[in-house]
Amino acid sequence: MEISNFMENLKISQEKIYYNEPMKKYTTFKIGGVAECLIKIDKIEDLKEILNVATKNNMPITVIGNGSNLLVTDKGIKGITLKINIEKIEIQEKEEAVQITVGAGEKLGKLAQICLQKEIAGLEELSGIPGTIGGAVRMNAGAHGKEMKDLVKTVKAINYQGEEKEFTNEELEFDYRSSLFKKEKYIITEVTLALQKGTKEEIKAKMEEYATYRKEKQPIEYPSAGSTFKRGTDFITAKLIDEAGLKGYAIGDAEISTKHSGFVINKGEATAKDVLALVNHTKKVVYEKFDKKIELEIEVIGEK
Repeated sequence: MEISNFMENLKISQEKIYYNEPMKKYTTFKIGGVAECLIKIDKIEDLKEILNVATKNNMPITVIGNGSNLLVTDKGIKGITLKINIEKIEIQEKEEAVQITVGAGEKLGKLAQICLQKEIAGLEELSGIPGTIGGAVRMNAGAHGKEMKDLVKTVKAINYQGEEKEFTNEELEFDYRSSLFKKEKYIITEVTLALQKGTKEEIKAKMEEYATYRKEKQPIEYPSAGSTFKRGTDFITAKLIDEAGLKGYAIGDAEISTKHSGFVINKGEATAKDVLALVNHTKKVVYEKFDKKIELEIEVIGEK
C-alpha cells in the first residue's frame, strides 16, 4: 500500500506532510536524495498519532532536527521522516540559578540570543552550533570545552510505542558526541537546562569571541555538516589529515576544507557518494601514514 494512503486518515494537517521531499532542503550539507514521506512535527499529539500508525504498519522511522550533523544518501530515505519542530521556551529564575525548559525543535542559536537579552549565562560556548536542542542533546554537542551534558538537567522523550518518559542527566549516558538516544529508540520532545544569571556585557563579549573564532577557523561560508571527523583519543584528527597532505583534496564537489582539515565541505553540487568516497580515502591515507583509525562525527542516514 502507498504510504500516502496511511497518511490520509490522520488528524494531523495534511499541509505538514510532504512526499518525495528533497532532503538537501533540510540539511546544512545541502546534499541528499528524497524522503519518501516527510512530516513536520510541532505537537506531541501529532507525534504520538504518527508513531502509532508507523509501528502498526511496520513503517521505517527516521528522526531529524535541523539536519546540521547529517549526510543523507543519494538514494534518500524510505518510510517516514519526522522533522521535529516542537517549540517552547519557559524560563524560571530563582536568585542566581536559572532553569529553562525548551522544546526539542528550538534552535540553539535562537535560545542563546534570548539568554543574552535576559542576562542568562552558560550557553555562550554553544551559541554558534547550528542545531536544534534535541539534536544537540542526542549527540552531546560541544564547543570550546563545554558540552550539552554540562547543562542538561532533565529530558522528556517518547519511545516508538508512544510512551513518554523523563530522564535525569545521570540516566542519559552522555559520552563524547553520544548519549542514550543514539542507542535507544526515543524521540526527544523537551529539554530542561540548568543555567545561571550573568551580565549582558560579559555574555555578549564571550559570544562575539566564539563567533569570531568560528568565522576565522571554520569554513562556514560553505555547506557542511560541521566537524566531519571525531577527535582521536591521543591525536588531533585535523592535524593528521593536514600532515597527510589532504587539505584541499577533492572528489567531485566534496572537498577537505583548506581552512580546517576536519571539515568536508560542499563546493556546489557534491553528492553523498562524493562525500563518502572522500571520507573513505581520507581514512585510508591517514591509517596508512600514521596507523591511526579516524571515525566519522557526522551521521549518515538513508538507503545505501
